[in-house]
Amino acid sequence: MIRFITEHKDLRVPRAGGVAGPGLRWGVEPMCNVLTEHGIKISAATYYEWVNAKPTKRELRDAEVLGLLVAERTHPKTGKLAATLGSRKIWIRLRGKGHDVARCTVERLMREQGWEGARYGSKLRTTIANEEHNRAPDLVDRDFNPLAPNRLWVADFTYVPTWTGTVYVAFVIDAYARRIIGWRAARSMTTPLVLDALEHAIFTRTQEGVTDLSGLIAHNDAGSQYTSIAFTARLIDEGVDASVGSVGDAFDNALAESTVGSFKTELIRRQGPWRDVDHVEIETLNWVDWFNTERPHESLADLTPAAAERLHYNRRTTLATAG
Repeated sequence: MIRFITEHKDLRVPRAGGVAGPGLRWGVEPMCNVLTEHGIKISAATYYEWVNAKPTKRELRDAEVLGLLVAERTHPKTGKLAATLGSRKIWIRLRGKGHDVARCTVERLMREQGWEGARYGSKLRTTIANEEHNRAPDLVDRDFNPLAPNRLWVADFTYVPTWTGTVYVAFVIDAYARRIIGWRAARSMTTPLVLDALEHAIFTRTQEGVTDLSGLIAHNDAGSQYTSIAFTARLIDEGVDASVGSVGDAFDNALAESTVGSFKTELIRRQGPWRDVDHVEIETLNWVDWFNTERPHESLADLTPAAAERLHYNRRTTLATAG
């Protein structure tokens, strides 16, 4: 409101009826009176008190340190490298240049600006367990070779950096032919992300005439999204047995990790940069279709997942006819 008054005070309103002249000028007090009449209570004295208030010592110091941080991050030669530093390293850098700054001040200002150092490693931490959730046992024990479709589904999700923030993409894969049968892209890594991917998988099989999923195992890592009450309840509704791998062990969900790796290597790292969730979503749609129907898989004797599933069902039909 202070900014509104400052921007509009002293503006002149043209005279009615096209009468020549400079027109009426809106002063601070008349504006405050009109605003107060409309329920926004503010007095001229309050306005001037805010405008004339002097910044505190902390505010002055914050502005000074923030200026140092901006200068480091925008330096024409070293700015891009400095922008990858975390609060501790940038604090050491400033101290080395003779600036007497507190580490906690640097940490707070960087946090307020949304700045953080580069994360090293293959990916962000997306598997965050919740010890309060009841965790299902591991029913798979790293055996990702079921004898037929709809015996074992595996699930995982990953992240995609975009110009408008991080996008998360979840997948559900039928382990028999490595076919992706459900997926979802969203702006947050919450239970609805993985639940929507599961719903997509159930819908896919329903469209193909599979309405009974009893005996199916749904395996995933120990992330809180997968151990949530909503996700577990949906599995129970479909008669599906939940299976959860251990925390921090990629081998316990190796098949899903492999599919995510293909997604990142074949699409995300090669086709970027990515604008937003819509951009990621439409290209993921195209990639999943290609992955399922056109990309040969060495583990499937160079068949596509869709072809491997068709071959399985054709064999069953032939055996049933012969029998």
